[in-house]
Amino acid sequence: MITEFQRIISNYNNIVFFGGAGVSTESGIPDFRSVDGLYNEKYKYPPETIISHSFFMRQPKEFYDFYLNKMIFLNAKPNMAHIKLAQMESMGKLKAVITQNIDGLHQAAGSKNVLELHGSVHRNYCMKCCKFYNVDYIVNNEDVPTCTCSGIIKPDVVLYEEGLDEEVIEKAISYIRSADVLIIGGTSLIVYPAAGLINYFNGNKLVLVNKSSTSMDSRADLVINDSIGKVFENIKL
Repeated sequence: MITEFQRIISNYNNIVFFGGAGVSTESGIPDFRSVDGLYNEKYKYPPETIISHSFFMRQPKEFYDFYLNKMIFLNAKPNMAHIKLAQMESMGKLKAVITQNIDGLHQAAGSKNVLELHGSVHRNYCMKCCKFYNVDYIVNNEDVPTCTCSGIIKPDVVLYEEGLDEEVIEKAISYIRSADVLIIGGTSLIVYPAAGLINYFNGNKLVLVNKSSTSMDSRADLVINDSIGKVFENIKL
């Protein structure tokens, strides 16, 4: 299977990568749904409630206590999947990385064209005057971070009850639609609307790399059930 994956990457120069939480777990960032994920830990409120828009507006202090402890991992480093994807982009093979992750590790590895469907912990803005703040300002705040104008600062991440950025979605669809190869990695493909984006793919090769099976396996030209970092580590560019 690695041999076939290598052949596809070697033979095509219009590749798009669509990734989920599994790309980041290998860098030590926990996901939500696995056995060790956040959904299986015990909290005062369910995680999906805490990271909802209404909860943030209602109880920003409780939100930030969870967010700072469970969703920001500034010491995490890019793994081989991030690194190889960045190299593929610099070679002109990879046209875009579309990610559901909010950690910024693709950019840290050197990727330039990254479409962040769910936003990024590295961007934060005042809900009153829209002034932007970096992640350091957030983590160094002992209380709910506020702006110089006294407005509450919100992470530029998509919370439950919030819609995805239309411009980012349109760009993602455009890249997927025009790709010859779509590599989907580290995602169970059960989070919508993001997972529905692959329905726009009409190219030659659909590749799925995930530790467990997905509902889209039957549609793929190649399925590799393995660690995505390990798979990309074996690819020669």
